[in-house]
Amino acid sequence: MSVTLQTPAFFAYAIVSLVLCINLVFLWIFSGITRARSGTAINPEDTAKSRIPLSENDPAAVARVLRAHRNAEATIYPFLILGLVFVLAGGSAKTAEIIFTFFAATRWLHSAAYLKGKQPWRSIGFGLSGLALIALMVCIVLLLIHPPLNGA
Repeated sequence: MSVTLQTPAFFAYAIVSLVLCINLVFLWIFSGITRARSGTAINPEDTAKSRIPLSENDPAAVARVLRAHRNAEATIYPFLILGLVFVLAGGSAKTAEIIFTFFAATRWLHSAAYLKGKQPWRSIGFGLSGLALIALMVCIVLLLIHPPLNGA
């Protein structure tokens, strides 16, 4: 089976991968903005250049963004691997579109809720994205047990 951008499941994977990477880049940039606004640095080389005070710990706002970023990484990286395995195993485009889109939406929900400190939305986003990962793993197992006959 050849996987190209013309393969509908791979196209869905490519689009959602971009959306998820934008989520990570957004959190990365937002952490820098939040750190700059805090007026502190945790690395000595940063204090010498900008003449801002050295801090042993991140300010609460910076720590929150970094926790959101770590949480996003902990789920998005496995998704990127599992999503590609699903596509390469011949997963259907419709299943890919549903699970991939659902996962991306719940990750963005989680990131937004984490940054704003909104419960229960943060936990809901986390739980639903976890369920999407489990669903993807189940689909992969089913594909490995019963490969598609038509290769799609």
